[in-house]
Order: sequence, then C-alpha cells, then structure tokens
Amino acid sequence: MPSAKNSRLPWFGEGKFPLYLAPMAGFTDIAFRHLCKRFGADVMVSEFVMCEALLRDAPNVWETIEFTEFQRPMGVQIFGSEPDRMAEAAKAIEERLRPDFLDLNFGCPSEKVTRAEAGCSLLRNLPLLGKIAGAVRHALPNTPVTAKIRIGWDTDSIVASETGKILEDEGMEALAIHGRTRMQGYKGDADMEVIETVARERKIPVIANGSVEDWERIHHLANGATCAGAMIGRGALGNPWIFDRIKEFLRTGEIPPAPTLEERIEALCFFAEELLRSPLGQTRGDSVAWMRPKLKALLKDLPHSRKARVAIDQANNPTELMTVLETISARVAAL
Repeated sequence: MPSAKNSRLPWFGEGKFPLYLAPMAGFTDIAFRHLCKRFGADVMVSEFVMCEALLRDAPNVWETIEFTEFQRPMGVQIFGSEPDRMAEAAKAIEERLRPDFLDLNFGCPSEKVTRAEAGCSLLRNLPLLGKIAGAVRHALPNTPVTAKIRIGWDTDSIVASETGKILEDEGMEALAIHGRTRMQGYKGDADMEVIETVARERKIPVIANGSVEDWERIHHLANGATCAGAMIGRGALGNPWIFDRIKEFLRTGEIPPAPTLEERIEALCFFAEELLRSPLGQTRGDSVAWMRPKLKALLKDLPHSRKARVAIDQANNPTELMTVLETISARVAAL
C-alpha cells in the first residue's frame, strides 16, 4: 500500500500521487527543472554527480546541482562506490545547498559509471550497496535519504525485492525503481509487476519509473496499484507539459489536448531566457550552440516547424537567438 504521510517527505500521503522529474545527465539542468516545475512537476531531482567530483571541487560540478527555491521539494543525486566518500560528499551537499532530500543512484546503466563499480553495478554487490546507503544515512540524520535502482542487472538477476529490503533496513525513506534491467538499457517495456511487488513488500514509498507516461499505465499506478508516485524522465524531454496533462487526465479521466502552438512558443521563449540566466549560460558568453538542441526539442512533432529550427541553428549569439524567437512568437500571434 502507498505509504502514509511522512513529515520528512510531505508530498506523499493519502490522496497524493506526486509526479517526479527524473534525474537525467545533460538534460535536467536548472533551467529545464524550472520549466517542468512551471508545468506541474511536483518533485525535482538534480542531474547526478560523482561524489569524487564534488570532493575535488571539480569545475562546474556545483553549478550542475544548484537549484532555486521555486524548484522545491528538491533532491540532489550522487553516485560512487566508497561508503565513506559518499557520506562525505552527501554531508558537503547538505551543508552547502540544504536540499529537501539526498538521493543515491544505484540505477545508472552507463558503462562509464558501471566500470567504476557505481550506479547499476552495485546491484551485483548488494552488501556494498547497503554499506553506502547506511553510511550516507548515518552522515545525514537531519536530511531524508532516498535511492533509485533498476530491477536488476539482467533478466537472470532480478534483485529489486532484495535491494528494496536492504535499502529500507538501512534507513532510506523512499525508493524509485526503474522497471528495466541494466542490460535492457532503455529498450523494451518496463516491468511494472516487479515494481508493484516491491511496493507491496516495503513500508517506505515506492515510485514507479520507466514508460509511466502511458495513459492506461499512469491511471493504474495512481488508482489501482501500490505505488506512491511516478517518476517521468525521457517522456518529459521536449514535452514539459506532460506533468500538467497527466494531472488533468487523473482528475477527469479524459486525455487532455496537446499544448497549442502558442503555448509551445511561449514555453520556448521562457526556456531560452532561463538557459541564458543559468550558471552554464553565464559561463558560455556569446555561445548559443549548446542551447540549440534543448530549444529545438520543444518543437518536435510540430507541423511546419522546420523553418523555426533552421532559424535557431543560424543564430550565433544570445541577441540573435532572442530576435529569432521574438520573430517566431510574433508570427504565431498573427495567425
């Protein structure tokens, strides 16, 4: 059953079904989080950062996990393979940023992360996973610690139930589960049955992740399942409206219309301004090349958007880019 209200994680409880924006490296920066919060995301999680990078004070690493008060409740996610170093990094984050919770990544499938015996590779070393969780929990008595996992390394080693028990025993206060294995990557369907089994077994809130934006699936999760919330990742890329649309669907039972052209263009202009104001935007000077893919994603599947995408590609600095966006906005308003 979904967990009763937790005073340290007050977004869970009777009648609540929070929608999380999943942490995605290279995508869920401070500007995109602001955009998704504006369109209904309830809980934010930062891009994940390596604990060693934080402890070395690597360039730009703190900017990656900065957030605004508007984005709360906000979690910061870290990964690593050494309990003491993870605990030290978690403490540094708590003291510097005061997030609403600290999240541990035990689910990243990337080879770079798993080669370092972090992320998903810890699903093959559950004793070490438990030690990391326990060390971080001990280091942060005043900040909730949560975790994110996948269901296992491959189909022959589905360990979500065992991992869920270890994490709950070590004091984790919520658990997000991506319903695929590491070997699946992002292919195939997510296994909601495994996630729901863990949710029934555990007292802490379990958040479902992986293809949850399907209308029938999200209705089941919110109304007929044991999960306490849902986490949306790739489904939000180029589609920040998904959170408000899901909420409307859960309220009415009707699939809401897609955002209008005007709404898309307004969001595009807002997102561009947020990107330019962001810590990364402030360090890039006149460069806008890094912004182009992020902005053009908001135009995906939009009829007759080719000219707009080409114009964005031809902008060479922030002034030209904003002029292009103002022109696009004026043309849409005149339709």
